[in-house]
Amino acid sequence: MIVAGTEDHGFDHLNKLVDQELGPTAWHTITQADINAFADTTGDAQWIHVDVERAKAESPYGSTIAHGFLTLSLISKFLFEVDIFPRSAKQIINYGLDRARFISPVRAGERVRARIRVQGVQERADGSTLVKCQATVEIENSSRPALVAEVLNLLAPVSKE
Repeated sequence: MIVAGTEDHGFDHLNKLVDQELGPTAWHTITQADINAFADTTGDAQWIHVDVERAKAESPYGSTIAHGFLTLSLISKFLFEVDIFPRSAKQIINYGLDRARFISPVRAGERVRARIRVQGVQERADGSTLVKCQATVEIENSSRPALVAEVLNLLAPVSKE
């Protein structure tokens, strides 16, 4: 397992990370305030996410749960936390997902972290670099992950300085 540091390894280092696991990241608590803010932003205010009392009484999970896409969105944070992207990249752009599976719900107040595995690095004709990673978001004290996703990031053409 590799834990990334703070030094800029440059683009050549990305190829050395293929098939390496990075992390785990630090734990991140998903609060009810996070869930409510996500619901407000997306318009997805289903009771299972925002109605604490009803969720306690009626939900099979015994509490509110985070939106799957809220948990998925944390992958961006986790990718920066493991520090794989070269600082010489002009831009780091979310390029998409090849697959994402929401395996276990994350209850309000639970902590999650990620393990990142670099699956591929592709230099493109326009000078950009496509980085494909598998991200597994774990829930503290759970044997099953919250989600597993293959995420793509496009690194804009580099500054050669």
